Amino acid sequence: MPVTHPNSRVGLIAGWGRLPITVADALRAAGCEVQCLGLKWHCEEAIRPHVDHFEWLNAARLGQAVRYFRRRGVTRATMCGKFHKVDLYRPWAWLRYVPDATFLKTFYPHFIGRSGDRRDDTLLGTFCRAFAEHGIEFLPATDFAPELLVNTGQVAGKPLSRAQAADIDFGWRIAKQMGGLDIGQSICVKDRAVLAVEAIEGTDAAIGRAGQLCRAGGFTVIKAAKPKQDMRFDVPTVGVRTLETMRAAGGRVLAIEAGCTILLDEGEFRRYADRHGLCVVAIDMSHASAAAA
Repeated sequence: MPVTHPNSRVGLIAGWGRLPITVADALRAAGCEVQCLGLKWHCEEAIRPHVDHFEWLNAARLGQAVRYFRRRGVTRATMCGKFHKVDLYRPWAWLRYVPDATFLKTFYPHFIGRSGDRRDDTLLGTFCRAFAEHGIEFLPATDFAPELLVNTGQVAGKPLSRAQAADIDFGWRIAKQMGGLDIGQSICVKDRAVLAVEAIEGTDAAIGRAGQLCRAGGFTVIKAAKPKQDMRFDVPTVGVRTLETMRAAGGRVLAIEAGCTILLDEGEFRRYADRHGLCVVAIDMSHASAAAA
């Protein structure tokens, strides 16, 4: 059941993509006032009419974010949308993301010295704990909009062939091991050979790289949650943009994890996949193999 707090205020930290707008709409439909911080250079300006109050946020201004939510009476918050972590590795990145004192105090142990843990789960967990110290609890976006999570079964297109099912069975185990190491969520496979592995660049870039390496096309994209996925952040998400990237690169099959993957604009997603002959399956690997599904 969705978490609803009629007439309550919920904070939203919005990153890149359509997901923040979708979540904002779900929050307001549940009777919540949405107090939104949009990440600069990531969040879409189009989110403004979908929220009750909006302010831009430099991602390294943690103190500003805490003060904003406290000033707006927010005790529950959620975050969604991608943050392009690769930006942090561009030349002079810290001139753009100038941290405030709260950010430095919170993340100093992670960024100073060779022993600092900079994995996504570690950094985001630290981020959430910093807010909790000020009475602001972060909840999964899917608590407010559980209907966004895809159900088990054939989502679009024709059933899997034997070869496609074999590729998913082969690739799924690898994807889960990658997730356990907090490397990435997606891999691209053909004929039980790994073409590309997602790391910091993101799913779309990994798919594009697979297309460059496999000019014949026809490969399978597998996107899975981490074995111990924290649903508060970095939840696997697919939408029409994912299918557009696959089609341009030559991918034919998309396998996602049921119950742990957000599917955006489901009707449009299905129509696009059917129109272009793409196969999409949502699999619960704890109960069935890809071939059985």
